[in-house]
Amino acid sequence: MNNQPATTEHNNLTATKHNFMSNLFNMFGLRSHSDFSLPEPKIEVAENKNNIVVTAEIPGIEQNDIDLEISSNGYLTISGEKRHEDAAASKDGYFSEIAYGSFSRTVPLPWDLEYAKASADYTNGVLCVTIPKTKTEQASRQKINLNGEKKTKRKTTAKAKKA
Repeated sequence: MNNQPATTEHNNLTATKHNFMSNLFNMFGLRSHSDFSLPEPKIEVAENKNNIVVTAEIPGIEQNDIDLEISSNGYLTISGEKRHEDAAASKDGYFSEIAYGSFSRTVPLPWDLEYAKASADYTNGVLCVTIPKTKTEQASRQKINLNGEKKTKRKTTAKAKKA
């Protein structure tokens, strides 16, 4: 028995429901994606001498369902989709708290970077994107001297001790 037409019909129905509910929530100024799509992935942006490293937690997503893009004006977009397993859908279930759907997160990268040399690794639900800094950016650090009054140790007088 071929379930392809039923699966396609189910996917179309789900997409229609999602669009309807999103529009309904948007009409009232409410956030709709909290119920109908995955939350944005949690990220960490770190900098070292040579690279910028963006780490994102996106567990339960297949590697081929993740899309990465870097724009020429310095924005990294991480997007993807957690697909509903048809085998799991056919089981008799009591309830499910597992979220399915798409997600997207855009991160500004305010550095001069070599986007063409970016690399990514996805292991155990953790995505790690490494983007090298340009030589100019690597050399652009400048130490800033802090000017101000020098603190001197206070002297306590005999009168202050007696009071």
